[in-house]
Amino acid sequence: MAVAQKTRYRWLDILRGAAVVNMVAFHFCYDWFEVFARQPGWYFLWPSRLWQQAICCTFILTAGFSAHLGRRALRHGLILNLCGLAVSAVTLLALPSEAVRFGILNLLGCAVLLVWLLRPALEKLPAAAGLCASLFLFALTRHLPEGYLGLLGLWRLELPAGLYRWNALAFLGLPGPTFTSSDYFPLAPWFFLFLAGWFFCRLARPRLDGFLPRLACPPLEWVGRHSLGLYLIHQPVCMAVCLLRNS
Repeated sequence: MAVAQKTRYRWLDILRGAAVVNMVAFHFCYDWFEVFARQPGWYFLWPSRLWQQAICCTFILTAGFSAHLGRRALRHGLILNLCGLAVSAVTLLALPSEAVRFGILNLLGCAVLLVWLLRPALEKLPAAAGLCASLFLFALTRHLPEGYLGLLGLWRLELPAGLYRWNALAFLGLPGPTFTSSDYFPLAPWFFLFLAGWFFCRLARPRLDGFLPRLACPPLEWVGRHSLGLYLIHQPVCMAVCLLRNS
């Protein structure tokens, strides 16, 4: 998740750091209200869903932006995927009811690798057209895991049930009837949001340095620079705090 470049964008670290802080707070609330049954159904309240979506969209957009700046994409993508698999294994063993299958780390890892493979073709596309196409595809496939395509509630196309027979296709956005995950981010629609961040970097990078003020917030910058490590340890810490408060 870190930006690998000689001159870091401090505002990008601040934005990512703020997302990490919000993520920790959100997951603590989720653990307390849902896992420990203090207020079952909290996750499905619209403020909770809005909070969760704002956090994940920030992560994915900034990751896409950083992917255009970063180096060692192959190494970075493999590390993210290995970390994602480790999270899946630990959650499956420690708390099967909350097991993570194809969570956000696997999404980001696969997205980094896909952009690395497709970069020669993507670079040929005009940045503005690529950004618009990515946002359109994100909106179109936003409800693909739920069984349909749509556009902002104005149009809807139900997809054949046969597409959703196999759990093995869940990573594409086609979960089977028995698939479950407490943190599910399939390639469709989320890869298109990642691409939107990537194209936005191409489009806006030459203008951002002069337009944005010189922001500085050392604590959030530090959090943003260490976002992967903090992601990996935050849930055990949240669960430990909940257990102490619940004892």
